Amino acid sequence: MTRVLVTGAGGPAGVAVIRSLLARDDIDVFAADMDRWASGLYLVAADRRRIVPPAVADGFVDSVRDVVASDGIDVVVSTVDFELRPLALRRSELGAVLAAPSIDTLEVCLDKWMLAQRCEGRLRVPTTALLTAEAIASHWDFPVIVKPRSGAGSRGVRLVEDRAALEAIGPDESLIIQENLPGDEFSVDVLAGADGAVIAAVPRSRTKVDSGVSIAGYTLHSTELEQTAAAVAEAIGLVGVANVQLRYDSAGVAALLEVNPRFPGAMPLTIAAGVDMPSLAVDLALGRPLPVRLPFRELANVRFLEDIFLDPAEIVLAADPQPGESRA
Repeated sequence: MTRVLVTGAGGPAGVAVIRSLLARDDIDVFAADMDRWASGLYLVAADRRRIVPPAVADGFVDSVRDVVASDGIDVVVSTVDFELRPLALRRSELGAVLAAPSIDTLEVCLDKWMLAQRCEGRLRVPTTALLTAEAIASHWDFPVIVKPRSGAGSRGVRLVEDRAALEAIGPDESLIIQENLPGDEFSVDVLAGADGAVIAAVPRSRTKVDSGVSIAGYTLHSTELEQTAAAVAEAIGLVGVANVQLRYDSAGVAALLEVNPRFPGAMPLTIAAGVDMPSLAVDLALGRPLPVRLPFRELANVRFLEDIFLDPAEIVLAADPQPGESRA
C-alpha cells in the first residue's frame, strides 16, 4: 500500500487531489494543513490528519519531513504555491518522493519575468518588461497590465489605463509591465511524463470565477490551445502537472498569461473529463509506466457548497487556540 501525504488540504486543489487518491484501493491517503478547520482533513480517517506550520515558517519543511518519517509516507503532494519552492529545495531530505516539478521549472514558473523570457520565440508571449524607468518611457498601447513578478493568482494585478497612471507607479523591478490581452481566457491542465513528453493537455474555460478559482466552465478540444500549452511545458522543462493560463490576443492568437506549477482548484473537471492527473502524478513520481497519450471528453461543470458534518471532538487539536476560541 502506497502512503501519500497531501498538503494544503483546505484548498480546492487539495480537496480535489485527496478525493482522486481516495478512489484508489492501493493508496493510503494522509492529509495535512496549517488550519485544523481545513475541510480536506476530514475526508480522510481521523488517524490520517496532520497539522503543519505555514509554508513561510522556518519549521515547515522539517515538519513535513517529520510526518514523512513517523507515518512512513512514500509520496508527498503539495497543492500550495508557497510550499513548492521550499519543499523542492530540500527534496532529497524529505525521505519521500516529492510529486512536483524540478526546482528549475518551479523557479521559472514562479517568476513571471523569467517565464516570459523562457517562452519567448517558442509561442506567442505578450510584450513584457521589468517596470524600470526605461520601460515606463517606452511605447505602450494602453491599457497595460502591471503585476508582481512573483505571487499566486491575481494578487496585485492591475489594469493601468494611461501613461500618467503608469508613471505614478514609478520604477519597481519587483513588478512587470505587460501588454494587455483582450480576448477570452482559458486554462490548460498539462501532464508531462518523465521524458518531458506531454501525455495530456486539457483546455477548459473559466466561465465563472470566484476568488481566482474557476467554479463553472467546460473542457473543449482545441488544437491551438493544446499545442500552445504543450510548447510552454517543453519550454519550462515540465515533468509532472502544471496549469497553463492562456488568453487570446486581438488577432485571435492564444498567448501565454502565466503557469501555475501545481494542481489547480478546478482539477475535478479535468478528472471527470477523463484525465485523473493526481492519480497519474503519483504513479509518475513512483516511476510507474504511464500512457503515451490520454484523450479527454468535452464536459461542463458547476460547483456548489458542500458541508462535512462531524463530532466536534474529531476536530484536529491545534497547539494553540484559534483566535476567539478557548480550550474549554
